[in-house]
Amino acid sequence: MASIKQTLEEIMSMEGALCAAVVDSSSGMILGSAGTAVDIEVAAAGNTEVVRAKVKTMRALGLNDTIEDILITLGKQFHIIRPSARKEGVFIYFVVDKQTGNLALSRRKVIDADKSLDF
Repeated sequence: MASIKQTLEEIMSMEGALCAAVVDSSSGMILGSAGTAVDIEVAAAGNTEVVRAKVKTMRALGLNDTIEDILITLGKQFHIIRPSARKEGVFIYFVVDKQTGNLALSRRKVIDADKSLDF
């Protein structure tokens, strides 16, 4: 098992990694962060709203399912939001440069990080 700091260091070792955070989605507070590509405080709060909206929409649709990840593709970046399968109310947020990063490997890295994260 890895601490939040160790988990973020592992995520940031990916080629193309710009920043990452572990966020409490009930409050929008950052539990840990690494990198400086975006204002991580603003991103954490905004992506908390994204997760809440998707959960609300799933409930309204009567979908009995879970979110594996949410991918936002920008012109120059991928933003990966992965609600933790191990700790309800927490998500991992990862920003990857589209030119130098690999989306599939980045998603895999976040999945592995969630499995090893020790709260």
